[in-house]
Amino acid sequence: MALVVQKFGGTSVATSERIMAAARRAIRARQAGHQVVMVVSARGDTTDELIALAREITEDPPAREMDMLLSTGEQISIALMAMAVQSLGWPAISLTGAQVGILTDRFHTKARIRTISTERIQRLLRDGYIVIVAGFQGVDEADNITTLGRGGSDTTAVALAAALDADLCEIYTDVDGVYTTDPRLVAEAQKIARISYDEMLELASVGAGVMHSRSIELAKKYNVPIHVRSSFTDAEGTWIVAHSPELEQQVVRGAALVRDEARVTVEGIPDDPAIVHQLFARIAEQNIVTDMIVQNVSREGRNQVSFTVSRSDLKSALALLREIAREVGATEVHSEEDVAKVSIVGAGMRTHSGVAERMFAALAAEGINIKMITTSEIKISVLIDRHRAVEALRAVHRAFDLGLKRDTDDGQPPRQRPTEPVRADRQESLASIVQQLPGMEAIVVSDIVVDRTQGAVTLFDIPDQPGIAARIFSRIAETGSIVDMIVQNVSREGTTHLSFTVPRPDLHRVEAALTPLLQELGGSLRLAPDIAKLTLEGVGMRSHTGVAARMFEAFHDAGIRVSLINTSEVHISIAIAEAQAAEAERRLRTAFGLPAAKTVNY
Repeated sequence: MALVVQKFGGTSVATSERIMAAARRAIRARQAGHQVVMVVSARGDTTDELIALAREITEDPPAREMDMLLSTGEQISIALMAMAVQSLGWPAISLTGAQVGILTDRFHTKARIRTISTERIQRLLRDGYIVIVAGFQGVDEADNITTLGRGGSDTTAVALAAALDADLCEIYTDVDGVYTTDPRLVAEAQKIARISYDEMLELASVGAGVMHSRSIELAKKYNVPIHVRSSFTDAEGTWIVAHSPELEQQVVRGAALVRDEARVTVEGIPDDPAIVHQLFARIAEQNIVTDMIVQNVSREGRNQVSFTVSRSDLKSALALLREIAREVGATEVHSEEDVAKVSIVGAGMRTHSGVAERMFAALAAEGINIKMITTSEIKISVLIDRHRAVEALRAVHRAFDLGLKRDTDDGQPPRQRPTEPVRADRQESLASIVQQLPGMEAIVVSDIVVDRTQGAVTLFDIPDQPGIAARIFSRIAETGSIVDMIVQNVSREGTTHLSFTVPRPDLHRVEAALTPLLQELGGSLRLAPDIAKLTLEGVGMRSHTGVAARMFEAFHDAGIRVSLINTSEVHISIAIAEAQAAEAERRLRTAFGLPAAKTVNY
């Protein structure tokens, strides 16, 4: 007998007919001999209607009372679902988040789950009930109702699957799986049969709206297999699973677009780790999530740091940063709202070269200028003008042939395949993992990897024009060198700086390839052969505030200066002087509670 968690979104329970259809799905699983827990969202547009009602009363409703109001939407759904199951002759019971024992922190409207008490659910399951749980909600230590924010029902479902050690979490929605990009924007988008947790995390963070990144974080931490599928058909959907080698056969898995971001830049920051730490610590205190952090190499003792934030956080971020700038002697703070982020994601980037060159060439062919660049092992993100965003998305989707049907799937759960690890073989049990964390959704920094094999190349004062990055990386591709970190920051007076890392033996070959181009473009080049790349690996690196602040805090007492930064959902990579690498790693391991370094770094 398997234990299955089934989550039904708002469109899947929007009408009485759909509620009955969802009830029949749960009953079919129960008839197959499985124990079933259903997690249900508010019906249709109920949450939006409740928010609008609150706004009719006051423009600034108290967060606690908003949680009290919004939680009623799911309570309506679970009661109706329990009635539907019972009307079909099966025992069912509805439970709110508080009745289940979902304990959260105290941050209203965006709470995180700390623990889940499973005793009551397990007893009901043993008694043969289909247990129906309200998604999106919990209760804090003071018994106040809390809600989990965007994607909260997905988070509830995966957290319950983790706490119950369920065999499977099914996410029923109004689409039939995860697509290579948004099919509403790109007609050629294809359904993906299988995707890794890391790939899905990166896609979720850059605009793939099928699932929220917090639920994928939980799935990765606790190795919960997820099957995203349509509530309207019985067709196979998309399996979200642990990484396996065959998933690297396709270089790029998907492309995504984020339109609700704004860029903030602080100019002329003194090149002092203590000041950069202060900047990110103050931002974290305001619970502002930063993304796409870019710091390029300093010039004349001054740094330029840029990052993106949600447009809803821009006003508060600017007020805070202008205050900090005055205190530390930075020269300027400015922002840009009319931007969008386009990203490509794929585990195959780890083992294939030339990916950046293809992406930049596709954008250049459309005359689309790149404002910022960040990369990770499995993602490349660019910031562009928002009015060109859909064109850019379509261009990169075509460039990597994502519209071709290539995934095959035998329809069997991944755990039954020999290439997938079996849950029973995990080195740590679920109980021991939960015991080590202060909460189920707590950030996990699992390792710090030091790479001493790379050198950095920085191109100064190159024209900020469409096609420049494509020309540069085309020249690099001709040398056969594999590019790792890529960082491009904001332009100044029509020029920009671009930095990247390559294997040290390739530095002079790359320099020779770029020198004629720079003579044409009018820029200059600097090599840094003595750097080390430190990568923090984990879960929740972007969605938790304060990670960058903790990193810089670990550095500032030792005077460790960061020359390059790249961020993603699962990695934060930095470049520093190689002579400081051992001390930097030691301090980071202490800051994030990791054991001492392994004896071998690459």
